Amino acid sequence: MITVTIDGKEIKLEKPVTVLEAARSAGIKIPTLCWHEQLERYGGCRLCLVEIEKMPRLQTACTFMVADGMVVRTETEQTANVRRGILEFLLINHPLDCPVCDKAGECELQNLVGKYGPAKGRYKEKKRKVPESLEDPIIVRNMERCIMCTRCVRMCEGVQGASAIDVISRGGHSHIEPFSGGKYDCEYCGNCISVCPVGAIMSRLHRHSFRPWQMENEIETICPYCGVGCTLIVQVRDDVIKRVVPRIGSVVNNGLLCTRGRFGYEFVGSKERLTTPLVRIAPKTQSGVGSQESTLSQPPFDKGGSQGGVISELFREATWEEAISLVAKKLSEIKEEYGNPAIAGIASPRCTNEDNYIFQKFMRVALGTNNIDSTARTGFAGAQSFIENIFGQGATANIISGLSNSDLVFVIGGDPTTVNPILGLQIRACSRNGGNILTIGNFKGLEYFSPQKLVPVLYTEDILLEGIVTVLKNKKRLSDANSKLEAKIKDISTSIEDVKNICKIEEKDFNEFLNILSESTNPSIVIGKETAQSNGASYKLLLLSAINYLINGRLYLLSDRANEQGLLDMGCAPDILPGYRPVSYVESKRRYESIWESELPGKTGLTIFEMVNAAKNGSLKAMYVMGENPVYNLPDSKTVEAALRNIEFLVVQDIFLTETGKLADVVLPALSWAEKDGTFTNMERRIQRLRKAVNGNGMEDWRIISEIARNMGKKFDYSNAEDIFNEICKASPLHKDLTYEDIEKGGGIYPYKGEPLRDGMEEIQVHNAERLSVNGKLYLRIERPLFHSGTLSRRAPALVKIYPEAVVRISPDTAKALSFKEGEVVRVSTKIGSIELPVVIDKALDNFSVMLTNNFEGKSAYRLMGYDIEPVTRASVLDGNTVAIEKAGL
Repeated sequence: MITVTIDGKEIKLEKPVTVLEAARSAGIKIPTLCWHEQLERYGGCRLCLVEIEKMPRLQTACTFMVADGMVVRTETEQTANVRRGILEFLLINHPLDCPVCDKAGECELQNLVGKYGPAKGRYKEKKRKVPESLEDPIIVRNMERCIMCTRCVRMCEGVQGASAIDVISRGGHSHIEPFSGGKYDCEYCGNCISVCPVGAIMSRLHRHSFRPWQMENEIETICPYCGVGCTLIVQVRDDVIKRVVPRIGSVVNNGLLCTRGRFGYEFVGSKERLTTPLVRIAPKTQSGVGSQESTLSQPPFDKGGSQGGVISELFREATWEEAISLVAKKLSEIKEEYGNPAIAGIASPRCTNEDNYIFQKFMRVALGTNNIDSTARTGFAGAQSFIENIFGQGATANIISGLSNSDLVFVIGGDPTTVNPILGLQIRACSRNGGNILTIGNFKGLEYFSPQKLVPVLYTEDILLEGIVTVLKNKKRLSDANSKLEAKIKDISTSIEDVKNICKIEEKDFNEFLNILSESTNPSIVIGKETAQSNGASYKLLLLSAINYLINGRLYLLSDRANEQGLLDMGCAPDILPGYRPVSYVESKRRYESIWESELPGKTGLTIFEMVNAAKNGSLKAMYVMGENPVYNLPDSKTVEAALRNIEFLVVQDIFLTETGKLADVVLPALSWAEKDGTFTNMERRIQRLRKAVNGNGMEDWRIISEIARNMGKKFDYSNAEDIFNEICKASPLHKDLTYEDIEKGGGIYPYKGEPLRDGMEEIQVHNAERLSVNGKLYLRIERPLFHSGTLSRRAPALVKIYPEAVVRISPDTAKALSFKEGEVVRVSTKIGSIELPVVIDKALDNFSVMLTNNFEGKSAYRLMGYDIEPVTRASVLDGNTVAIEKAGL
């Protein structure tokens, strides 16, 4: 135990810390400018100088370590004079523009000058003049205000790992600039904005629109984008979100945000938001009006934001009472005429747990069907189910921060720094902490952190993984802990020669990779969606499970939607009830029938792809889509669109009129993430509170569905989201006895207080598909950009400014072979369609791949991609989509 005395207060410490940290633990504030709790110690500004008994000089509290018996004085005449002098030096060039500076009111320099002085400056020379830089669409720089604390540089390099800015020039000419010049060429995380103590680096989104003290409310909630579940503080004025900032100390992101979380909130206030229910007036198949070319690619609103445009062509406005009554009446009629299997529902990974629970309950209780699924079926759901069958429920529920403490992280199937950026930072931190990063494939966000990567020829990953398993099983002894998995491992055998000849991997690189992997003692494996959507995905997941078993690692599944985990936990799948109880289990079924006071269907329902097929062949007569856009977010979009046109009655519940919404018979306006209460469950299976920040014109998803259920004679009586959560924790064994209060106290970590499914492991089934051969062809693949997420981000103006349009990415060799130049517009064609896009030449791409995003209206990759179904995971397989590229206009 270490005992120190600071300003007469005795402090006991269990381990050595700096004087500053010791003082902060006792509530004693020592002034700083260069120090920040998220950054390494620096000692540059010298404002934290303190007196220490028996020390001849003042010492910097942020770097000086405490010792037992030390006596420290932080506020003396000497320290005050030194601080006043330092501040006077800083003000030599700092402009006195507090009345027009957006930082006023939360400026650390302003606060310190107010406390210590100086009252006036003694320097008569002219101040340094640096023009304010407005070249960047998101970040404004005013280097006249910069005090050279280098917080932004240290954050960018030491925490974010982007190294996009640095100190330029020397001495009095020093200033901070992005390496790219005026406009940033970076990850736009905005974490430099968070740590800047003055107004030198600020966001343009709210420039000159408020003062910090004018904020009427600050609401802590959860980010609506990816599955990491970062904590946000939403700052509100006049019922409008003015700014989103992180909270230091939050367990998931600890004060860090990505570009989507920080700048992607503007869609909440979009003029294109739906405000009233809509009822179709135009036939779906009417030529010219209902066709894709005339409506799905048109904006739904007039330029002024009024509900004109396509809306006036296809729909009329209706009251809530009329719309809800119509939906209840039509669904009841279809159920009566065609039977329960003729109705299906699609849930949403962007909606809360409470929304999704009520949705699946409505489908089962009111409509009597298990035809419930979501876009989690495209990869995440099947991959997680496969892995949990091998290792048990919760096998992928690992703490994200654990990645930084790993001695090795193995990444495959996607760039975590773009899919789940804050998780990606933990992988970078692993590297900075001395760990190894191994990747199979090129991932731009990790290229400066990977000591070893293997890049096999396209579609030969399975051979490479077989080779890794073969070597590992010879190096490691099987423990007999998992006999079924070990039986599979024993059957795997691939020679290094096969790896060399088929994958085109050098033996030296392969051996080095294996040596690092086999010697790790605390490894983690991160699996992306590209693996889950690949040919033979179940076999690759088996191989990755085998590798994980042999090295005794932890598994992480990347998740690109905020509540993808939660909707599965709530039972939004055709074969499971809330808490993962199978619909075929009689005892589980009886339990829910007792709680819900209704008979439930016992037959497994349709997956989302089976729903599309059923709609296409006419056996599916009605569909209810909540917060999802299947026409856009499922591959082979034209087929999905044609299938949904064939449905007799389609209900779409959303915040925007999406491509799917334009096909609906009734459109119901819901509330966005910022306009309702509830919970999200992140990829760790951590349940977190979502809180209402502003008011909206729609209705909560759960409330809409409850009103429809009541109109159908079912008892759905809930007054708020907490009522629903309490029922979830009564019905779901997994969530047994959990409460909102428990969650707010940190009790929302898996396995909660509940009962995970402990049933015995089923036989491991795999589909070892015939390997695809590239044969010199080009293949279309999905680009998952950092700056966009599904179709939601295209309604966020800041994100669109960063990444404004769809592009097609090709390798330099492909561009040379086809005589394409950067920015040239080309036609990209597959057997199911074509679109025209500008070319971007990407050095990281192989010569067989063509990359295209699925985010921009009318120019999505899924318009061009066909798919197969993986027999085991039942996910979509996107491999093998050959593509041709030619100059536009030919």
